[in-house]
Amino acid sequence: MFPARRFAASLPVASAFFAFLFPLSNAQAQDSPCEESAEVAVITSPESPWTGAPLRILIAAEKPLDGELSLIAPDGRVAARSRGQRGGPPYVWFAEVASPAAGAWRATLDTSSFTCGTITKDIAVSARKSSASQAAEGSVWRVHNTWNRATENLYSAWVAKLFDAPLEAEQSWKTWHEVLRNPSRNVLFNHLGTGEDSFTQSLKPDCADFVYFLRAYFAYKMGLPFAYSNCSRGAAGAPPRCNERFDILHPQLTRPAPPPEQAVASAAAPPAPTRIAAPPNFLQQLFAQPQQVQPAAPTTAPVAPTKPPAPKRPAGVAGYLRAVGDVVHSGSVRASANSDKSDFYTIPLTQETLRPGTAYADPYGHVMMLVQRVPQTADAAGVFLAVDAEPDGTVTRKRFWRGNFLFVNEASLGSPGFKRFRPIVRENGALRALGNAEIAKNPDYGDFSLEQSQLGAEEFYDRMDEVMSPEPLDPTRAMMAAITALEEQVKTRATAVENGRKFQNGGRGEASMPDGPAIFATSGAWEDFSTPARDLRLLIAIDVVRGFPDRVARRSDRYAMPFGRGPAGVQAQLQSALASELAARTFSYTRSDGSAWTLTLKDVMDRAADLEMGYNPNDCVELRWGAPDESAEAATCSRRAPAAQRAKMTDYRNWFRERHWPHA
Repeated sequence: MFPARRFAASLPVASAFFAFLFPLSNAQAQDSPCEESAEVAVITSPESPWTGAPLRILIAAEKPLDGELSLIAPDGRVAARSRGQRGGPPYVWFAEVASPAAGAWRATLDTSSFTCGTITKDIAVSARKSSASQAAEGSVWRVHNTWNRATENLYSAWVAKLFDAPLEAEQSWKTWHEVLRNPSRNVLFNHLGTGEDSFTQSLKPDCADFVYFLRAYFAYKMGLPFAYSNCSRGAAGAPPRCNERFDILHPQLTRPAPPPEQAVASAAAPPAPTRIAAPPNFLQQLFAQPQQVQPAAPTTAPVAPTKPPAPKRPAGVAGYLRAVGDVVHSGSVRASANSDKSDFYTIPLTQETLRPGTAYADPYGHVMMLVQRVPQTADAAGVFLAVDAEPDGTVTRKRFWRGNFLFVNEASLGSPGFKRFRPIVRENGALRALGNAEIAKNPDYGDFSLEQSQLGAEEFYDRMDEVMSPEPLDPTRAMMAAITALEEQVKTRATAVENGRKFQNGGRGEASMPDGPAIFATSGAWEDFSTPARDLRLLIAIDVVRGFPDRVARRSDRYAMPFGRGPAGVQAQLQSALASELAARTFSYTRSDGSAWTLTLKDVMDRAADLEMGYNPNDCVELRWGAPDESAEAATCSRRAPAAQRAKMTDYRNWFRERHWPHA
């Protein structure tokens, strides 16, 4: 994210933030030059450490220090240790003590392999809970920090810790608050000491909301600025476009005002005829004589336009985030890379820029967030991991690959790709967002780039392959990684289809099916339980895996080909291995009668044509998984979508067959 040539310019900012976040003793008046060169930033939580709350420490370093973090108790005992997390920048350490004793604690980062040796910080833990700080009058929360390299690195570190898990672990949560209310994941849980995290339970963000909510949550806890823009979704060949920006200093202004012509039309309309007052209760209304309409009084002059009611301030942080969620959407993230009015800016594709907290704008209306980079090893390809939120509220971790991260540069769709939140700064008591040119010149950032806007799809994926795995890949291991990514995608779909089965069993009636391209973006039960967007991505993923041996043969220069074997021989070997692996990998889904049925990945590949019409939640789950008619698997199917909906699905089938996302 931050080019190496700019490191020295912002060191005082990073170290100042380090000092600010710690409750420091007098002995620690300044950070050492060693710490400055390492660019270390720290969060201690809670904001005011005391004996009644766990003591947590999160460290983020710009440079790859090979060190160990220790939390040392007042009696000199090492209470917690932690090794750093690979795959930066930033490079992250985390340690926690469940019940800290009162007194002077020390956090030490032993970086003996680096020129710094050991970095030490003092932490004062009180025996009593301090009074909570109050929000500034007129603002949603008090702004007392600034966005800079240190805070951005801590944001990335916080996101990485929030979703940290081994690569092979399947990570999925029913709602976002399951993650945020887990103190072992969320370093900032109850950070302010007011029990403030209860608000997360009332919110169910979708993909775009989720990215904004995480940024706002961190800003709220750390006293940082936050703002968002009102953007169009893009339609009729026009890309998304952003206009007015709203911020936390003006919480009564959370969305665009009604158009002026609405108020004028209301004021200019002639006065309505008046009616005789209705009887006060139901029985009197029932037996009363018909009401007489009284003619309106004549008027000689137009009535002056009435002002719309004053906007209301949202109730707390939860109310504010709910207002944010009402305004932002996937188009907010896809807005043009050239625009300074959008909430995001595009970045170059490098290991240094693709950090946790980076958003990904899918050209067809989905948003994801990077949470971890797993470096390439001698035995495995490098991997980027991301999370997203679905309309039904589920949050899932997934790998970057062609089947999940769709990319196409088409002017009418906006600017897809990887983006970071535009920094919000405070000037003269007001908040504003930095423009692209300012970001490019800012020593704390310097990472604005239009590189992605100039790439075709194949160039984009080739570039990402190089970023993830700079060294040539073993073709068999690379294919196995693609199969694993497909398997994860299939299992994620299984969860979505199961949610649809539960919806059916809940007796809530049929999900109303919208018309045309709206099947991909709507609201209500269809948005929550249908899977057209997910299934179209799955069909693309199937194509990628099926064509992997052919790709290796075409791009043999990208792979570490076995000695003495040509592309054709490796291609044949991969095709054989692919067939075997797809038949060996299995998963189960729950049928309509509650019984489990097991399928292989080969079954899913073979049923690709059936999945072109498998997205309707009003169909039984057997049909949604492509169970053959009259088969034992399909015997438990007891429900089909209405004929009118099936007819529309037949009309729309070519979108899926041709892997073509329709434009609204």
